[in-house]
Amino acid sequence: MTERRRIGLLGGSGVYDLSGLEDPREQVLDTPFGKPSGPYVTGRVDGVPVAFLSRHGQGHRLTPSEINYRANVCGFKMLGCDALLSASAVGSLKEEHAPRQAVIPDQFIDRTRKRVDTFFGDGVVGHVSFAHPVCPTAAGALDAAARASGLAVRLGGTYLCMEGPAFSTRAESLLYRSWGADVIGMTNLTEAKLAREAEICYASLGLVTDYDAWRDATEPVTVETILAILRENAAAARRALREAVGRMNPERDCRCRDAMRDAVLTDRDAISREARRRLEPIVGRYL
Repeated sequence: MTERRRIGLLGGSGVYDLSGLEDPREQVLDTPFGKPSGPYVTGRVDGVPVAFLSRHGQGHRLTPSEINYRANVCGFKMLGCDALLSASAVGSLKEEHAPRQAVIPDQFIDRTRKRVDTFFGDGVVGHVSFAHPVCPTAAGALDAAARASGLAVRLGGTYLCMEGPAFSTRAESLLYRSWGADVIGMTNLTEAKLAREAEICYASLGLVTDYDAWRDATEPVTVETILAILRENAAAARRALREAVGRMNPERDCRCRDAMRDAVLTDRDAISREARRRLEPIVGRYL
């Protein structure tokens, strides 16, 4: 029987904590990539070890571009997590994804431009495969858990990741619809890229709060609208994250956990001591 590794849980707008943890403890970490968004709360869910982090920090202090994604993911890795389940608010780019429903994306489009989204560089080159950016086992666990928690959910779809913090213009929203994107958000792609480099299984539950700016029949998205719907869905989202923990198969045969096996191209003799120290929590076994 494969040992149950710790599962990371990442909360976004409206999901700032996770009640019901057994033996909860706060852990403040400092990583080789700086400080995470805040303290992690470790504990157990039905006996399975977990670690929860609020991505925007306590009191929602960090914009999507200010989040230290590298530190957040590295912290989960340092805590022994081999899976990361995320919950976040998203806007809908298709009529069928109505507010108060959820989407579990399996593809991403990157429209960010101001953030660091790799652990590599500064003397070490790594090219990870990212054609299928979401772990199918983790996505399936989230899907089953969301349904059991009373959410209407769609498994699969494309998440357009924009920079923010302003919402889309109408022209941008119509453009993204023409590309076939399903939902739009500001965080999940960056997390997925870094989780893959850290060999952590990743999937996200996108809670639909609005129709972005493309739909003539509705008002453009506002924070008031988002918060009102998030308050309705927050309890279900927390239930889904907790429920998904028990549905994660510890013996899953996905390739996420050895994604970097052949990805580091730099000659090992050319890697500095500082670079080795920095990358030790992420890919130390390959260096």
